Amino acid sequence: MVKARSEVQPRPVRWIGGSKEDLSGFPEEVRRRVGGALWESQIGRKAPYAKPLKGFGDAGVLEIADDFDGGTFRAVYTVRFAKAIYVLHAFQKKSKRGVATPKTELDLIGQRLKRAREDYEQWSRSEKPTSR
Repeated sequence: MVKARSEVQPRPVRWIGGSKEDLSGFPEEVRRRVGGALWESQIGRKAPYAKPLKGFGDAGVLEIADDFDGGTFRAVYTVRFAKAIYVLHAFQKKSKRGVATPKTELDLIGQRLKRAREDYEQWSRSEKPTSR
């Protein structure tokens, strides 16, 4: 049975490193687009403009790339954890060559994914069960 939209309990968003502060520096239109994708993830969906980030083995790490006013803004998050969405990184791509995510950014995302796993394990152990 499919739950009605009003019955869906959204998963919380958790932020790793400076991702929240970095995202807050993006233009408002880009923040809205990223926020929309995060909301879709919170309720169990995937925004059509969120794409799996290559190099992480599955579709559990997603990227939103948004071209705005001559710049490219990216936000990376993961849906690998059952009870939370983790925003791993938000940055403006500076390189004008190619569309690939720079290796330094991919390395940082990998480190933050490990931190997210550690945080999730600790957070989910401390979560109190909710009654229905």
